[in-house]
Amino acid sequence: IKSVKSAKIPENQVTGHAIGHSFYGQCIAYRTDAFGGRKPESWADFWDTKAFTGGRAMVSPDGDLPELEFALLADGVPMDKLYPLDLDHAFKVLTRLRSDIKKFWDSGPLPGVLLSRQEVTMSTVWDGRIADLQKQGVPVARQLNGMRRQFSGYAIAKGAAHVDAAYQLMEFALRPESQANLAKAFPSNPSSPLAYAKLTEDERNALAGAPQYYDKGFDADINWWLKNETAVTKRWLEWARG
Repeated sequence: IKSVKSAKIPENQVTGHAIGHSFYGQCIAYRTDAFGGRKPESWADFWDTKAFTGGRAMVSPDGDLPELEFALLADGVPMDKLYPLDLDHAFKVLTRLRSDIKKFWDSGPLPGVLLSRQEVTMSTVWDGRIADLQKQGVPVARQLNGMRRQFSGYAIAKGAAHVDAAYQLMEFALRPESQANLAKAFPSNPSSPLAYAKLTEDERNALAGAPQYYDKGFDADINWWLKNETAVTKRWLEWARG
């Protein structure tokens, strides 16, 4: 697939079975009218319900991977030292916030609904989900420090009837100009770093994958999660009920 090289798709997005074409960032969304002009800057602020008052919302395993990384970041673990996740440490930090979590969301639109209704003042969110709310005038913003990136990719099913056509689609879709055009229509963060140069400054700044934001986040260690998701989810459900 020629465009993999020409688009400079990062090596960590090229696996044995798939190629990343975009990512979403799980990050903080907050009401801009809730904290007297102060802005949360980190996951430590998300956990600080005295300085940043109000309820919180976080994801349930029905919506996405449990957000253990954010608990560790809130307690001072550096982004490059997150994996393998220390489960005892993460759940201990989650427990500190448990009574302030008003809702565990299980679908993309729900954090925006909770913020719009002022049921919470901060929530975890998929980064592209608050753009429409902002256009509607809802006083919300996102904080990308410590965002967890998860990639969507193209793969071809074994035994597929139209393998050549699948490769042609992938070759076209991974081109920087194709990724840029998609980002103009939908808040998808291109995997190709070259795609961002093909966007206007405003279009680029709206994306969590823009160069000025990229180093603020980290990539989810999918290999770790594949091995541990079942056990973590079981423990999370027990914790949430407890």
